[in-house]
Amino acid sequence: MTQQPVKLLVCRMAVPTIIAMVTTALYNVVDAAFIGRLSTGGTAGIGISFAYMTIVQALGFFFGHGSGNYISRALGAKDVGSATKVATVGFGTPMLLGLLAAALCLPNLSALSTLLGAPPEVVPYANDYLRYIVAATPFMMSALTLNNQLRLQGNARFAMVGIVSGAVLNIVLDPLFIFTLDMGVSGASLATAISQLFAWGLLLYGTTRPQCIHLSLRDFRPSWHIYYEIFRGGLPSLFRQLFNSAAAVALNYSAALYALPGQEASAVAAFAVVTRIMMFAFSTVLGFCQGFQPVCGFNYGARLYGRVRQSFLFTLSVSSLFLLVISTAGFIFAPQVVALFRSEDPVLLDIGTTTLRWQCAAFPLIALSTTTNMLFQNIRMTLPATLLSIGRNGIFFLPAIILLPMAFGLLGVQMAQAVADLCTFLLSLPYAVWISRKLAAGMA
Repeated sequence: MTQQPVKLLVCRMAVPTIIAMVTTALYNVVDAAFIGRLSTGGTAGIGISFAYMTIVQALGFFFGHGSGNYISRALGAKDVGSATKVATVGFGTPMLLGLLAAALCLPNLSALSTLLGAPPEVVPYANDYLRYIVAATPFMMSALTLNNQLRLQGNARFAMVGIVSGAVLNIVLDPLFIFTLDMGVSGASLATAISQLFAWGLLLYGTTRPQCIHLSLRDFRPSWHIYYEIFRGGLPSLFRQLFNSAAAVALNYSAALYALPGQEASAVAAFAVVTRIMMFAFSTVLGFCQGFQPVCGFNYGARLYGRVRQSFLFTLSVSSLFLLVISTAGFIFAPQVVALFRSEDPVLLDIGTTTLRWQCAAFPLIALSTTTNMLFQNIRMTLPATLLSIGRNGIFFLPAIILLPMAFGLLGVQMAQAVADLCTFLLSLPYAVWISRKLAAGMA
C-alpha cells in the first residue's frame, strides 16, 4: 500500500469494488425491469421502498466507513489490537439496530409506505416490496458494514465476492419468484432478502480468512471511545445517506403532487426508473473512488502525503472523464433507456426521458464532490467531509425540490437534481483546491 505506484494501486483496489458496486446496482435495475413488465404501480412501489433502503444503507455505511476508516489507519500504524476491537463493535451494533428496525416497521407497513410518499393507489405495491426487505434489515445493514470493513483493510477482492454472489443470486431468483411462482412484487422483495442473507454469510466467512481482522463475540465491548472513532469516520456517510433518503421521500411527494390528475403513479414510477438508471451509472465511479479509499487511508496513516495527493488527482481525473462519456450517451439515448423499463406507459416514458436528460446534463460534475468528500472522510477531516456529503441531496436538493416546482411545476421536479449537482460542484471546488495544496506542502 505504501510502496507500489499509486495509480496501479488505485486501479487494483478499484476493480473488485467496481464489480461489486455495478453488480449491486444491476440487481436494483433488474428488479425494476422485471416489475415494470407487470404494472406501473409495481414500479412506483419499488421507488417508494428506495427511501427505506437508503436509511438501511445510511446506518450500514456509517458503521462500515466509520470502523473501516479507523481500521485502515490502525493497520497502517501496525495497531492490530485496536483495529480488531473497533471492527467487532462496528459489526455487532448494526445487527442490533437492524433487529430493532424490523420489529418496529413490520407491523406498520402501510403507515411506513405512506410516510415514504406513496400515493394511496401505490401503497399496496409498496407494502408488498417492503415486507421481506424490512425482515432482512439486520442482515442488509451489517452486510454493508462487513463489506466496507473488508475493503478498507485491503481485502477488496473478497468483499467483491460476497456482494457479487448475493447480487447474482438475486438476479437468478427474481424471474423465478416473480413469474414462475407468480409472487409479483413480493417475489422481487423475497429474492432480494434471500440474496442479502447469502451475501451476509459469505462476508462473515471472509473475516475468518488469513490477513483479515477476525471478529469475535468476546471483543464486542462497546465504549464511548470506539463509538467516537466510528462517529468521526462514518458521520459523512451517515448524513449523505440520510439525506439521500430524505431526497427520495421529497421526490416521491413532489412527483405525485405536481403530476396531472390520474398520472401520479406514472410520475412516481418515472422518477423511480431514472433514479435506478443514475445509480447504475454512478456505481462505477463510486466503486473507483472506493478503490482510492484504502490507498488514501494507508498512506495518510504512514504520513506519505504526496502519495495521497497523487492518488486523489488520479481518481478525480478518471471519474470525471467516465461520467462525461456516460452522461453524453444517456442524454442522447434517454427515450430508449427509459423504455427498457416500461415502454407500455407513454406518460412514464415522457416524464422519465425529460428527467434523465436533465440529470445527465450535470452528472459529470459530481465526480469532484464525491472524490473530495472521500478524501476528507479518510483523513478524518470530519466537518468538511460532512458538509460535502450533505450538499448534493441535502443542502441544495431539498430546497430545489421545494422551490423549483413552485415556479415550473413538474418540470421543476425534473430540474431539481441537476441544479443541486451544479451547486454541489461549486461548493466542492475550493475545498478540493485547498486540500490538494495542503497535501503538496506535506500537510504543513
